[in-house]
Amino acid sequence: MEALLALVIGVLTACGVYLALRARTFPVVLGLTFLSYAVNLFLFAMGRLAIGQPPIVASGTADYADPVPQALVLTAIVIGFAMTAFVIMLALKARAELGGDHVDGKH
Repeated sequence: MEALLALVIGVLTACGVYLALRARTFPVVLGLTFLSYAVNLFLFAMGRLAIGQPPIVASGTADYADPVPQALVLTAIVIGFAMTAFVIMLALKARAELGGDHVDGKH
């Protein structure tokens, strides 16, 4: 399972970097989204999620689910959604003013 998760994180990162280096605005936005998904999965993997464990340490139990990685990923999802909406609106405004969707401003 760890190899599958590592493979998914690697593929998302590779696709994100490839798309972020494209000359059009929509693939750049999609690439940044893939990179944020990869980072979120990486944070989940580093958090060592415990399935079926209580979220709060109770007296007498040694195993518990750590809520910090889950809180970090939830915050990253909200911020990523807001930034994606902002970048899409910025790209639409640039397309309207420049007449094209190249990143460098050429047609």
